[in-house]
Amino acid sequence: MKNNFTYLLCLAVLSLLSASCKKSSNVTPAPIVPLKTLGLYQYGLGNNRRVFIPISKVGTQAVTYYGVFDTGSTGLTLDANGILPASMVTSSGIVFSGDSINVNGITVTSKTSTISYGDKTNGTKEYGNLAYAPITIGDQNGNITTKRIPFFLYYKIINDQTGVQLAAHSADVFGVSTGTSYLNSAIGSPLSYFTLGSGLASGFRLAMLRSGSFSSAGAYVSGLLSIGLTPTDLGSTTGFIMHPLTYYTFSGYSPNIPATITYNGQSVSGNVLFDTGTPSVSVIEDPKATAGLGNLPASSQVTITTNHGFTYTYTTTGTINLTAIQNPNISGDYRTIFSIDFFTANEYLMDYTNHRIGLKNN
Repeated sequence: MKNNFTYLLCLAVLSLLSASCKKSSNVTPAPIVPLKTLGLYQYGLGNNRRVFIPISKVGTQAVTYYGVFDTGSTGLTLDANGILPASMVTSSGIVFSGDSINVNGITVTSKTSTISYGDKTNGTKEYGNLAYAPITIGDQNGNITTKRIPFFLYYKIINDQTGVQLAAHSADVFGVSTGTSYLNSAIGSPLSYFTLGSGLASGFRLAMLRSGSFSSAGAYVSGLLSIGLTPTDLGSTTGFIMHPLTYYTFSGYSPNIPATITYNGQSVSGNVLFDTGTPSVSVIEDPKATAGLGNLPASSQVTITTNHGFTYTYTTTGTINLTAIQNPNISGDYRTIFSIDFFTANEYLMDYTNHRIGLKNN
């Protein structure tokens, strides 16, 4: 009896252990989620609209600035006024001795340069220095801090056409495009420097902007920006059409996508840039255009068809989807650029890891 009891007891224990193992093997793994999801500020009305990302700390210096969230450029640029001591910032440069200086947790180097935005018909130039610091993006609604990253710290910005110096912080740019800055190959998108957990790819997903939420005071819209791409984001069921990007030695992977654009019975092929940093007028570059610059009349229809099958059609009005036809021999820019209006009807995904842009109709 004793031996049989021991045998039966062993069987019971083994049965319980087996049941326990089977149960644990059926536990559903935790879903992979983005590193952080932040809100953005939608600013403006009518035909001059922008989307801004709040910046609340540079190095150890607490600030309240708003960078233009820009899918059309790469790298962060910030005005040095209010970030560095006033004695260091002059109209002719950032003043210090030696190769670099550390102040407020920011390393400012002696490497100076100029960044240009726009084209020959409408452009600006920023003058400043290469700098390094951790940057806190977001505000009391939610925020996250980068590691120590390279960025451009400028001391003045000039309008190319008028020569007028713009007000401090009037053109801080949060460039999230792929590749590296034309200024310096060390500078990339601030969103590309995060250390991500297992299963996440480097990049971001931008939800469709809310056309009714633009405000002259700036309206906070939650949940627009997801940092870090999940397998679901990159899967085949999300509806994104992926566009592999072309690599260039000078600036890395380009955000320009080959496409055909049709408008009012005309058709032109070229590279297309979808640009949140263009606040009002989309520009179709057409080498056959007889006039240097001309706006399409209201009720004109424009269709974009990319080389990977993404198609989007819109109709111009008096205030929304304003579109100009421009000759690149005059503008000096051969890219067709679609403005922030595109993002009120479509979702956008930038995959830094696999060098792709995803576009999705909504």
